[in-house]
Amino acid sequence: MSKLRFQAVAAASNKKPVEVDKPSGKASDYYGCKVFNRKAMSQYLSKETFKAISKVIDKGEPIDRGIAEHIAAGMRMWALENGATHYTHWFHPLTDGTAEKHDAFVEHDSNGGLIEEFSGKLLAQQEPDASSFPSGGLRNTFEARGYSAWDPTSPAFIIGDTLCIPTIFISYTGEALDYKTPLLKSISAVTNAALEVGRYFNEDIKKVYSNLGWEQEYFLVDEDLFVARPDLALTGRTLMSHESSKNQQLEDHYFGSIPQRVLKFMEELEYESYALGIPVKTRHNEVAPNQFELAPIYEECNLAVDHNLLVMSLMDKVARRHSFRILLHEKPFKGINGSGKHNNWSLTTDNGINFLSPGKDKVENLRFITFMVNILMAVYKNNGLLKASISSATNAHRLGANEAPPAIISVFLGSQVSDILDKFENSSVKDAIVVDEKKQISLGVGQIPEILLDNTDRNRTSPFAFTGNRFEFRAVGSSANCASAMTALNASVAEQLREFKNEVDGLINSGKSKEEALYEILKKYIKESRPIRFNGNGYSDEWKIEAAKRGLDCETNVPVIYDSYTSKQSIKTFAGILSEVELHARNEVKWETYTKKIQIESRVLGDLALNHIIPVAISYQSILLSNVSKLQKIYTDQVKFKEMADEQLRLIEKISIHVNAVNAKVHEMIDARKIANNIESEREKAVEYHDNVAPYLDEIRYHIDKLELIVDNEMWPLAKYRELLFIR
Repeated sequence: MSKLRFQAVAAASNKKPVEVDKPSGKASDYYGCKVFNRKAMSQYLSKETFKAISKVIDKGEPIDRGIAEHIAAGMRMWALENGATHYTHWFHPLTDGTAEKHDAFVEHDSNGGLIEEFSGKLLAQQEPDASSFPSGGLRNTFEARGYSAWDPTSPAFIIGDTLCIPTIFISYTGEALDYKTPLLKSISAVTNAALEVGRYFNEDIKKVYSNLGWEQEYFLVDEDLFVARPDLALTGRTLMSHESSKNQQLEDHYFGSIPQRVLKFMEELEYESYALGIPVKTRHNEVAPNQFELAPIYEECNLAVDHNLLVMSLMDKVARRHSFRILLHEKPFKGINGSGKHNNWSLTTDNGINFLSPGKDKVENLRFITFMVNILMAVYKNNGLLKASISSATNAHRLGANEAPPAIISVFLGSQVSDILDKFENSSVKDAIVVDEKKQISLGVGQIPEILLDNTDRNRTSPFAFTGNRFEFRAVGSSANCASAMTALNASVAEQLREFKNEVDGLINSGKSKEEALYEILKKYIKESRPIRFNGNGYSDEWKIEAAKRGLDCETNVPVIYDSYTSKQSIKTFAGILSEVELHARNEVKWETYTKKIQIESRVLGDLALNHIIPVAISYQSILLSNVSKLQKIYTDQVKFKEMADEQLRLIEKISIHVNAVNAKVHEMIDARKIANNIESEREKAVEYHDNVAPYLDEIRYHIDKLELIVDNEMWPLAKYRELLFIR
């Protein structure tokens, strides 16, 4: 075993759980203590200012610059009293991460000293260098101006000694350079459209909310072992390593007892989350070894996205304190499950109505069917766009791998809801709409209560599944910013609801009753959207054939999938949210990011192969050759010699075959990379990397993994899966 690997394995084996220093009280006692929320605002702002900012948050009214001065003064006082010395505008550039530039609360006073200061102008906007972030050509080095502007609907919070102010990020010419700006516009679009349609059934509705509950899956790896794997450190995944003899095949990790070191990590992560007002609720072991999940109570979509990004950052910081490293890559280990981030999405109202919950009478059930059918239509018309919103170089490893949804967007409704829509399609206005209440199962065991069945089952193979009172967008990757998928979904549903209302109002204006108009359009939509409904096994080859027959987007080439963003349908869907120029620019960013990720993996694999694996394999081969040479001196009889050295000769030959293949394919990959790098078009370059560079990663890995099984364990330089995957 190499010295570094030996030391890493030994250190990992001797780690003890780290005790968590947190308050002894209930979570509710310190929940949100680091957030400038309504409770804090009511204490640090005047009644008039608090009333004004509440209207901004609740009703979306524009904020007055004068009010901003009062809010800044109160926010500064609160932040200083809570130990903050700096402030930053915290935003979501097109990197799937977050960005921040810290400034101290200091200005010159009139006596040559300093004074703590923070104005409404500094709160409202700042000017980061827009050319230093991905922009898809919207900003160049000589056109550097960009603006970050305060988002009052997401409260400020304190991380360490810094007050973080959630903001949008736009260019000098007004284009969005972030994920939050289009997300906010899409939320406004879908909630306004849903409000108009919802008033067909209840005129008292005043506001609709787009809700999100994310489920964050992740891997933990011991820090010492992580450092002993350059591929993990540089790419987030293992570019080589043979499967462990034991991995997840016994299905004993899922919902199993949480290892003590991991439990202590989870406890501190929960404490830090609660202090920042993040309502995390669920923690458990996931399917693969070293894989876990964290999930919160659902929240308003914009806030939920901010909280997910915060949690991802917290995970990394807390993991390091417990001598772990967090892996958010969708497929860090070959041969076991990867990680996703299921996005549970729903639409609710200010008076407690969930548009995706069946009701108790005909009106409420007609409302349920109305929103259900329009969502089906939205997903049907925009299935390519929704797939593009979750596609990436990393998520491509996970989708369709018999552990996650396929790279074909379809909707699972379950037999009961499907039956309801089928019956509705052939019904009339006079017919009753019945959605059965939850059924009961009696187990016949006295102490076990009756089990209530939901009106849908679960389907792990569906990328977009109805789960009782919400849709679960299961195809989102674990490392992704949820805003990408939520913006596409909100925009798609908003555009569809607007079209629905126009059609219904047109029939009403022609003399039909509201109910007759609703029935006519809904029945038409049920028929049109039928191709998107699929309750079967999404992993099957039969479904791929059937999906193509239905006209669904079956493309698997990620750079080509991104073309859906600029289709005529997508441009129509994003009207008022992202312009055609912005959509094209975002695709440029996506293509460039895809290329760079494959390029980095290619370079890392080439370096490891030529400088780590081949030398070790040759060294072991030299030992075998030396031993064979000694055997030849002992056994002068060729028959006897061949008998004694036969297996070693075969190993020597195998090593040569694999070493030669690795060496040849690494150099072929380098040549393929050079050809791709000379292509000017970002799209064509990404396609070239997908078609002619990425395949080498698996081809080279195959031969290295074979060498791992041959070369002496004591000599192998990298930590193996059996060492990485089981926390001690």
